[in-house]
Amino acid sequence: MKKFLLSVAAFGLACTGASAADLAARPYTKAPPMVAAVYDWSGFYIGVNGGGGSSRKCWDLISPGTGVIVPEGCHDATGGTAGGQIGYRWQSVNWVFGVEGQGNWADFTGDNVTTVLFAPTGLRNRSHVEGFGLITGQVGYAWNNVLLYVKGGGAVVADKYRTNDVVTGLEFDRASETRWGGVVGGGVEFGFAPNWSLGVEYDHIFLGHRDVTFAGTGSFGGVAAGAFTRRERIGQDIDIGLVRLNYRFGGPLIAKY
Repeated sequence: MKKFLLSVAAFGLACTGASAADLAARPYTKAPPMVAAVYDWSGFYIGVNGGGGSSRKCWDLISPGTGVIVPEGCHDATGGTAGGQIGYRWQSVNWVFGVEGQGNWADFTGDNVTTVLFAPTGLRNRSHVEGFGLITGQVGYAWNNVLLYVKGGGAVVADKYRTNDVVTGLEFDRASETRWGGVVGGGVEFGFAPNWSLGVEYDHIFLGHRDVTFAGTGSFGGVAAGAFTRRERIGQDIDIGLVRLNYRFGGPLIAKY
């Protein structure tokens, strides 16, 4: 009996060894590399914006015949603005470059009283910025989905001016102009979802001084409607703060190994 059990055990060990030898070696599979999702700012984008602004307006009367400049005072024309932008950006490593066109409706208004004309009560000089447009280039630096940028280029602004008698409120004369200038600014933008980004931006528009010709309204001062009344040298700069929402066309992420 003892010899029989020893024979069975030996037979089992032999079979186990044979089975192990018949099994093929398991192949070694290398783990895939880690992939980090990196936000890509490249592509065309379109968006909307809104905010507020202030335009510093200084009026100087140009005396007829002599051309002597007589200061009439300054005021701040303030109010809200809303509009849209469209542009294109391309990214090289962390640097982002772009071009953009922007157009905004605006309602920046302000006034001051001057006694240079119709003393002692004088006139109320009123300014109204109705809209502006910007054509700019951009340079920025991106930390994944956060973009910090500066911009600069050309600006155009639509202005209207009018004056009213302080006592009666009747309108004496008016003028309008489209003025070109330059703009510099900067902002920060955050990519919060695929293709969507939200940001804040500040812009300063340089418009300098320009001579503006006024015409009477026929309502006050004994001047016929449309008749020349005076020339004013008006200087202005505009400061604007905006919140911007953009949608970018194209893939939002690239793989970085």
